[in-house]
Amino acid sequence: MNEPSDDTNESLNLQRLAGWGNFRPDLARLVMAPNLRALQATLSHDTSSNFIARGLGRSYGDSAVNYVGAVLCQTPRNRFLDFDSHSGLLTCEAGVSLAEIIECFLYRGWFLPTTPGTKHITVGGAIAADVHGKNHHGEGSWGNFVTRFRLLTADGTVRECSRSENQEVFHATLGGMGLTGIILDASIQLTPVSTAFVHVHQRRSRNLEETLDMLTETEASYRYSVAWIDCLSRGKHLGRSVVMLGNDAEVDQLPKNRRQDACRLPRRRGWAVPCYFPRWVLNPWSIKAFNCLYYHTHRQADLIVDFDRFFYPLDSIRYWNRIYGRPGFVQYQALFPKETSQQGMRKLMDVITESGQGSFLAVLKSSGAANEGALSYLFKGHTLALDFPYRGIRTDKLCARLDQILLEYGGRVYLAKDALVSREAFEKMYPQLDAFKQVKAALDPDQRFRSAQSDRLGITGDRDRQQGIRR
Repeated sequence: MNEPSDDTNESLNLQRLAGWGNFRPDLARLVMAPNLRALQATLSHDTSSNFIARGLGRSYGDSAVNYVGAVLCQTPRNRFLDFDSHSGLLTCEAGVSLAEIIECFLYRGWFLPTTPGTKHITVGGAIAADVHGKNHHGEGSWGNFVTRFRLLTADGTVRECSRSENQEVFHATLGGMGLTGIILDASIQLTPVSTAFVHVHQRRSRNLEETLDMLTETEASYRYSVAWIDCLSRGKHLGRSVVMLGNDAEVDQLPKNRRQDACRLPRRRGWAVPCYFPRWVLNPWSIKAFNCLYYHTHRQADLIVDFDRFFYPLDSIRYWNRIYGRPGFVQYQALFPKETSQQGMRKLMDVITESGQGSFLAVLKSSGAANEGALSYLFKGHTLALDFPYRGIRTDKLCARLDQILLEYGGRVYLAKDALVSREAFEKMYPQLDAFKQVKAALDPDQRFRSAQSDRLGITGDRDRQQGIRR
């Protein structure tokens, strides 16, 4: 695979950066290195510095920021390199976005094998976070569909990684949050589809027990499942939900006016949040009102829904993160084992309700078996993703309490969403951490790839290093 002939070296500038949660932004040195030569030159010329790769900035916390080193922008490297139209195997650079893959291949009858709730992430970011979607219970996470990738390591070496070549590095990079090196390009197995639509069975549940039972009982029947959950309901209604169960729609299930271009997404106008909302807009009363309205307006129905509306409902609202105001928000994604998920989630929601810090959006999904990634997030159980407007020490204390509930019930948080988990809690949540550190130490003995998150969690160096410098 030939690199572009442009030898342009890095250009750099200072920008205020944060994750998608706009949580504690600060100045960071952003480096634009458009090709392999520029990346290698950056590593060799700036030997005392440290780096983290960054794609489109959609991880929620501090996993793609580095306030004392540099942030390597990966979006300029976004070429498609090869595509097998018979098998659906796509090879592309790591800066290609999921949106670009959809735009180029969906109308040909190929779609992503699994997808998170936004298509505005890069292939490199999807591998680093080992992203997952509404079909994890049956098909697993993004890493299951990655056949190989090339990785630029700290010494400037390019390594070919797959399940048969550099296996340990391959597995450490899946879910490794960019700490093993820079993903240059990758091959991903796309999945064939007949249409760009999902046949959705929308159902309401009365409480958490009924929600979990519905998801468990339908795992074998539906490829996709997700529940919007009212995390502020109490008593016998605690955990009431709108459950959406779906399968890929066939052509003959579509309205007649959609059948001719069945693999093309309908065009619709989006809108943008023009400014940061005042803090008072999201308060316990407005959040409770939204939750009640959503539950009562989404009744039982069978629907044909296009991929954008089903997989990416928030992508139609540009800068939706501004709704939470300038202090930003913390997204907290909890995973419980199947055996303890009902007890754990019930306790979690009781604590959230008592705190008065309800989540504007709460999404519950089933998860399937774990994959080989040392720091990959999921195992068989259930996940609950919550958005908390950041309210300083109140939110810090709430999330610390939720961490303890997770530990009590054998759960863990998702690193792509995390902004606050402590080093001590993290080390208990991820039993393969030592194995990951061994691979990283062999690849990167000087800890040149590190982030604000990895320092906070003690994966790299002193956990107080970046916080102390920023103070």
